Amino acid sequence: MAVKVGERIADRYELEQLVGEGGMSSVYRAHDAVLERRVAIKVLHEHYSSDPEYVERFRREARAIARLAHPNVVTVIDRGEWDGRQFIVFEHVAGENLKTAIERVGAMPVRRALVLGIQIARALAYAHQLEIVHRDVKPHNVLLDPGGAAKVTDFGIARTLDVEEALTQTGTVLGTGQYLSPEQANGGRGDERSDQYSLGVVMFELLTGEVPYSGGSLMAIAMKHVNDPVPSVRERQPEVPERLDSVVACAMAKSPEDRFPSMQAMVTALEACLADLPDEDRFRDRSEDTGVMAPPAPPASPTQTVATPPPPARSDRRRPQRRAGGARLLVLLLGIAGVIAAGLVALEATRDDGVTGLLDGPGGGGGSETRVQLQAVADFDPQGDNREEHPESVPAASDGNRETFWTTETYNTFEKDGVGVVIDAGSPVKLSRLTVVTDTPGFTAMILAGSQEGGEFVDVSEAREVAARTSFEVDTRGEEFRYYVVWITALDGTAHVNEVRGFRAA
Repeated sequence: MAVKVGERIADRYELEQLVGEGGMSSVYRAHDAVLERRVAIKVLHEHYSSDPEYVERFRREARAIARLAHPNVVTVIDRGEWDGRQFIVFEHVAGENLKTAIERVGAMPVRRALVLGIQIARALAYAHQLEIVHRDVKPHNVLLDPGGAAKVTDFGIARTLDVEEALTQTGTVLGTGQYLSPEQANGGRGDERSDQYSLGVVMFELLTGEVPYSGGSLMAIAMKHVNDPVPSVRERQPEVPERLDSVVACAMAKSPEDRFPSMQAMVTALEACLADLPDEDRFRDRSEDTGVMAPPAPPASPTQTVATPPPPARSDRRRPQRRAGGARLLVLLLGIAGVIAAGLVALEATRDDGVTGLLDGPGGGGGSETRVQLQAVADFDPQGDNREEHPESVPAASDGNRETFWTTETYNTFEKDGVGVVIDAGSPVKLSRLTVVTDTPGFTAMILAGSQEGGEFVDVSEAREVAARTSFEVDTRGEEFRYYVVWITALDGTAHVNEVRGFRAA
């Protein structure tokens, strides 16, 4: 009997909308009535649910995939059986899939294609470390969260092992033949190197807006992957760097032995391509439209005041008084050696990895400041169901790489007082300013401080809407604290903290 919208599965998941359907399963958006959140639920079709061997494989793979905890992997929440039907529950990602984005905008800017490719490759490298192979890497199986970050889904669940059947089954493989590795097209099951080949095809499509092989039946396309030479990305998009063209060609080598030795090696190669991009491309303002998601609101200019929504009322935390805005420091490069040296020190202390603008926005303070080395050490989710908020990605908030980030969960409704990431200053210090860099602007945050990593924490800043780069004026009221928290009090979707910079008055 077919599952219908409006039904409640396992007395918990209320089906709201059918969002995808294939030969093996159907995917629904659903409401989790127990935890009051939106989820995605995949239900195995009835004729497969009656096959004991297939059901056991489905269960085994669900257990394996549930071990994947990575910011670029869609999280498995639950698995079960209802009315004789197998189902798996995933986090709901409120965004489009990568295939839809490519069809909408065509070829993407090189930098955006690289960022997405690196995120997908990192997710696959992590899965490979746990001996989990995807076997169906394609843009249809990459979701873009509200901040534009890639999240890989569908790790081999509800998929036939027979390639001939996969290439002919109605609705199962829309586009799969266009991304199959040669060894899979020849009847092999595929391994980590097959995922690498398919990702190479995805990168080709991101950079050109087209798949490398097309025309005819899906089987005919699959055979082109086996027999036809690998086309050049640069022949279709001359602005693509030669090094990146070579990386795609290596990933798409016909023989698995000629590809990168591992997915992690491919990550390293893609990161090197990103580092090679000219400064004007690599460090362009985050407000520039990447062509994938709607452009975020631009950060405030030095003369603007960012509207500050009031923080939630909190009787257990003292609120600091906001200081009067100090005069901005203006460094003039004069021909006097001492002034030049002072200017270089000020530049180093205040620059943010190439983000446009010498100094931060309003509230930068009137005196000179010294950079404080900070390290992200823990997530902070005191009201969470499992009291964790992506602890595996915490180090990314202070690793010096603005392409990596600590991430929250995805929230459709945000009913907590807040979630955050804990920053360690190494020793007690009176910070005067803390700068947050994010690629998901629009959430509201404030800064907390405390003497212990796990709290208790007190407010040391006002709440602000966070732009691509936002400086929080910190007032510790004369106290020194070792730990500071970027405390997110309101968001819709997902919030990233890509980098945190701390300063104290000199």
